[in-house]
Amino acid sequence: MTANSDEREAKNRQIVQRGFDAWRAGTGSVFDLLADDAKWAIVGSSPVSKVFSSKQEFLDEVVTPFNARLVRRFIPTVRAIYADGDMVIVLWDGEGTGRDGQPYRNSYAWFLQMRDGRIVSAIAFFDTTEFNDFWTRTSP
Repeated sequence: MTANSDEREAKNRQIVQRGFDAWRAGTGSVFDLLADDAKWAIVGSSPVSKVFSSKQEFLDEVVTPFNARLVRRFIPTVRAIYADGDMVIVLWDGEGTGRDGQPYRNSYAWFLQMRDGRIVSAIAFFDTTEFNDFWTRTSP
């Protein structure tokens, strides 16, 4: 590895950590880092599992309806962040309260491809059984 590569990895890791910190504090979101043309893939078998071809499509079809199902905002807790080249991997847990008063908790692994401080591609893994239960028992 070169010093430039190490610096790029450290910078990408810091950018993503700041995004999660802002999300946790309620002052922003990691989604603020998405490039307009970012691709976001949700793996598994959930109502939202597919590849989204833009930031706006992902926000409209997943993030906005997800947040509308909550009465207490979703708060992330990062367990670990790893960087390898332009890829940042985040292992994290999230917790919120649905409109039905029931908690929603899940664990996530996100693989975020970075370019110039922006997320250009993401692959998201999580417990789709937990997600499906939350998505179907609550409505926006």
